[in-house]
Amino acid sequence: MDWQRDSEDWPHRERSRFLQAGGLTWHVQVFENTDADAPVVLLLHGTGASTHSWRDVAPLLVARGHTVIAPDLPGHAFTGMPPGGVGAPQLGLNGMARALHALLQVLHAQPALVVGHSAGAAIAIRMSLDGLHAPQRIVGINAAVLPLGGLAGPLFSPVAKIMAAAPLVPRLFAWRARDPAVLERLLGGTGSRLDATGRALYHRLVSDAAHAAGALAMMANWNLPQLARDLPRLSTALDLLVGDNDRTVPPEHGAQILERLAPAARGRLVRLAGLGHLAHEEAPARVVAQMFP
Repeated sequence: MDWQRDSEDWPHRERSRFLQAGGLTWHVQVFENTDADAPVVLLLHGTGASTHSWRDVAPLLVARGHTVIAPDLPGHAFTGMPPGGVGAPQLGLNGMARALHALLQVLHAQPALVVGHSAGAAIAIRMSLDGLHAPQRIVGINAAVLPLGGLAGPLFSPVAKIMAAAPLVPRLFAWRARDPAVLERLLGGTGSRLDATGRALYHRLVSDAAHAAGALAMMANWNLPQLARDLPRLSTALDLLVGDNDRTVPPEHGAQILERLAPAARGRLVRLAGLGHLAHEEAPARVVAQMFP
């Protein structure tokens, strides 16, 4: 996406910064608390989303006394694609964790709490496993941490890699997504009901070929089987918020993730009745309230 063209009415535009870190040009939004010692919360969006998904969550966290950092992930929205394109290490789970660590160093930030939605939760866990940050807690919202089951699971990454490597595929996807009916089907597949603002922002994202290319490249480089094997080594407390209407990540994955953890890392499992995959956009106040025991 182009900042000059697409950002005029972007949520919290005044909080946006562009920084160089980890071989990337990052778009990051920083919500500073008036208290200089306020604990930092890092918000990590999921595949195909952006900082916009935290537009209502971030101010609520500031009101609770936190400073908030929310970046666009590599290749998403206003953060650039890394050099090397589809095969760049910053698009894989381990590489993205390292790139985010570099961003936090540039910001001189040490988050006390990391909140990850969907694939963002996988990144937060990978960062902790690799010793790249040491938050007090991680909160996963509909965490996409375990491999997909069934026949689709083993084929997911190879198919995404083929699609991401074909230059015309992201353009074709973006062109098709300009049809409002296509967007409604995509959002309907999450099990969430968004307001008009949320739908309009996703329409802008999915209609952009560069953003579509970044999302496909991320999926092509994801390694969830390794993350699942490493879960027993996690020492950071992990809380999971699970929308029982999630049609993207099976709600039963929440309990399965916690079962794999060592007792010291096994946090709360909170079920969010009536909410889908984009629970934090449907009911931000309700989700923020559940982030804190």
